[in-house]
Amino acid sequence: MSISYKLAQSVRDVADDRLNQSWINVLVLSVTFPLIVGLLIAAARPPARRELLRRAARPFGSILAIIAGVAVFPASVLTGFVDGRFATNPAMTVITSVVTLFTLIWILPFVIYGIGLSLVHVFRTADIHETVPPLLAMTLVWEMALIDLFTGAYEGIPGPLRIVLVLGAPLSVNAVGLWELRRLRVNYGLTLRGALMR
Repeated sequence: MSISYKLAQSVRDVADDRLNQSWINVLVLSVTFPLIVGLLIAAARPPARRELLRRAARPFGSILAIIAGVAVFPASVLTGFVDGRFATNPAMTVITSVVTLFTLIWILPFVIYGIGLSLVHVFRTADIHETVPPLLAMTLVWEMALIDLFTGAYEGIPGPLRIVLVLGAPLSVNAVGLWELRRLRVNYGLTLRGALMR
């Protein structure tokens, strides 16, 4: 669609757009996740609050790991490390080269792979409770639709098709999320009320 309606000039532009959208998804999810978990913990009965809070530690850790990994790149540029500002003698030149190589070989793949895993597994929120990932996914997709709406995404595409593009993802993800919640309830007896001890 992007190429057909000249929103993107090449396949590379489309790929760059998808990568940017993935990163925006991770950022929005990083903000939404604590809010949703906070609301669940506030709505839970006291014994469930402690358990939900304990279970939330690992998912919060995965958010911090992704953000810390991404923060390495602007920190390297802002401190002048990338420009070789600290390579003032042979030992520092070696250290700068090793750290730069480590960043490219280890941290960059970690961040790229982590962004994908974070979106697929919704930051391991099933560790908190099995009903949290579909709830978060449904919330995130509506937030992204609002972002698309307010940023003028798909501008230049005819109205009906634009509506399909903006609302298609939220409606389909909601359908799958509700189906997943139903399966959890019917097949395993797992409900949000049960997690909250309500």
